[in-house]
Amino acid sequence: MAYALLFPGQGSQYVGMGRAAYEASPAVRAIYEEADALLGYAVSALCFSGPAEDLNRTRFTQPALFTTSIAMWAAHRASLAEPPACVAGHSLGEYAALVAAEVLPFAQALRIVAERGRLMDEAGEETPGMMAALIGATLEQAERLCAAVREATGDVLVVANDNCPGQVVISGTQAAIQAASARAGEFGLRRVMPLKVSIAGHSPLMEPARQKLAAFLEGVTFQVPRLPVVFNATAAPVSDPDKIRELVLYQLTRPVWWRDSLLWMAGQGLACFVECGPKDVLTGLVKRTLPEAEAFTLDATA
Repeated sequence: MAYALLFPGQGSQYVGMGRAAYEASPAVRAIYEEADALLGYAVSALCFSGPAEDLNRTRFTQPALFTTSIAMWAAHRASLAEPPACVAGHSLGEYAALVAAEVLPFAQALRIVAERGRLMDEAGEETPGMMAALIGATLEQAERLCAAVREATGDVLVVANDNCPGQVVISGTQAAIQAASARAGEFGLRRVMPLKVSIAGHSPLMEPARQKLAAFLEGVTFQVPRLPVVFNATAAPVSDPDKIRELVLYQLTRPVWWRDSLLWMAGQGLACFVECGPKDVLTGLVKRTLPEAEAFTLDATA
């Protein structure tokens, strides 16, 4: 059966991810050992043993989660009957998708992810921000709430992710998120749930990180994808390497159109989705967006 391969983004990390697979699979061990050597610290130990405070810090979360996702793909790809029909990754997960599609080799992508995490962490320290999920929200409700808070406070608050029906994520300053939480009832929203991230991703507060990462990517060569990559910013495949470079930068300050991405894949006749990485966040989003689709997870504990 044709399937889409999905890689999770920041927030899916947990202490202990990948440990069982590392102990069982030489392919997984090789990925973690390569990552430890390239990063200059034991990202494997951070994944397996924490502490959670460090694992949840953006500069460490991103290389740890990316490495775990690629390790899971290395462990499971041979057991799948056929290659994926297409691939996509949620936010940070887009880099794992690029590796799976052979746009970037693992080592080069890991260096980019580590730099991305560091720059986003620095931007967050310079202007502290938050992200929060609006439970039960439509995209229109979320956009109206953000506009009202911006008008009242002058602070940054934008839609960051349209994940699935009933779940939109907003991103902005801490004060703006607090104001949105206080006013959620005015817009018919049930709940505002802060996310386990330390920055205001996919918002204008990440512009300093975007500019510095653009300079870092100047010497990086992107290849034509070996299979379709559905990008966060377009909710459709892009194959031109120069455009891909633009899109991975663009998504730092712009929304992730995940629901539209899933709908595009379903529109191509895909009815099976395989999540590769820790937890099953994307599997849940598939089930809420495409109730008739089959979805399962190659979890990091497998």
